[in-house]
Amino acid sequence: MAYLGNPPAVAYSTVSYQDLTGGTGTSFTLDNAVANENEIEVFVNNVRQEPSVAYTASGTSLTMTGSIVATDDFYIVYQGKAQQTITPGANSITSSMLHSSLSLGAGYFQGENGATGDTTNGKGDIFRVHEQQLDTNTTIASGDNAGCFFNLTVASGVTLTVNGNLVIA
Repeated sequence: MAYLGNPPAVAYSTVSYQDLTGGTGTSFTLDNAVANENEIEVFVNNVRQEPSVAYTASGTSLTMTGSIVATDDFYIVYQGKAQQTITPGANSITSSMLHSSLSLGAGYFQGENGATGDTTNGKGDIFRVHEQQLDTNTTIASGDNAGCFFNLTVASGVTLTVNGNLVIA
């Protein structure tokens, strides 16, 4: 029978549990590595603790902000493992994995209409950093969407033609 949506999972993952009762202090070793504290639930005396406030986690290290005593009922539930969280390895995303209109060359982001923005300023490819002034004639084609943040100034003698959509946030 046909269906809409993502295909069903090929495998089932169960929730993993780690009992740390009897441990003392603020530093503990996890049985399974995690990307961050949001992948686990920490319980002290059956009270769930707040991630980033009551504890932090990275790799196999768990650090509590308050000290645990040996008589505390202390355990971890690995939610991220059950949800099959995937953290791509460093430099594992290549340009062939991206839409054909994107380019990773020379630290620049390039859109379909050829507009480029410099990401070599230490901000990485996560942030879209652009200048505040448009210095070259630019056309946003019909059917294209474009956007920029805050003020946009068009230099004297430069033409901005908007046939599609432009959002200034």
